[in-house]
Amino acid sequence: MASVEQPNKPKLKLYSYWRSSCSFRVRIALNLKGLDYEYIPVNLVDGEQFTPDFLKLNPIGYVPALVDGDDVISDSFAILMYLEEKYPQHPLLPGDIYKKAINYQAANIVSSSIQPLQNLAVLKFIEEKVSPDEKVPWARYHISKGFAALEKLLQGHAGRFATGDEVCLADLFLAPQLHAAITRFDVDMFPLLLRLNEAYNQLPEFQNAMPDKQPDAPSSTAS
Repeated sequence: MASVEQPNKPKLKLYSYWRSSCSFRVRIALNLKGLDYEYIPVNLVDGEQFTPDFLKLNPIGYVPALVDGDDVISDSFAILMYLEEKYPQHPLLPGDIYKKAINYQAANIVSSSIQPLQNLAVLKFIEEKVSPDEKVPWARYHISKGFAALEKLLQGHAGRFATGDEVCLADLFLAPQLHAAITRFDVDMFPLLLRLNEAYNQLPEFQNAMPDKQPDAPSSTAS
């Protein structure tokens, strides 16, 4: 894993894969909080997440991992909570306790009930153990099920963004999942979620975190 050289290297290091939606979430948060970081690509297709050096950072072998000085944090949810506590600029959680709970609920629908069921390892397992033809239908089913729940959940809370007129934690989970659903799995979109996706596309902090903007994106996708 070769790091992307940058002058005046920042203290933060993000181990990331360009197409990982979990890494995408963290990149958005870093951008929103105005934090400089060193991007260190981990090629999941080549299995770099299972090298001894990376397993020292995250024993389960998933991206992202964040290094902040002597602190090492893995798992996107844990990283986002760490960033929220240590770098409070541009808060990701609203002050209202109920809205905060809705943010956690929406984020957990994505992180527990959608993304794990369509990640690289699961789709590879489906392809090998069931059939290559079942891989995309499997992903579409679980994404659509989760999106139906999110559409209902957010109906009474959404403003310009998922839980109001400010970008919050739920948006950081929704945006990467919506992007993957549209670009990779051609999932039929729900009206509210489609509107939110359009709002995210207007924000430079989200756009600069896009998979095709990352230094390890294949040249055919990088813009």
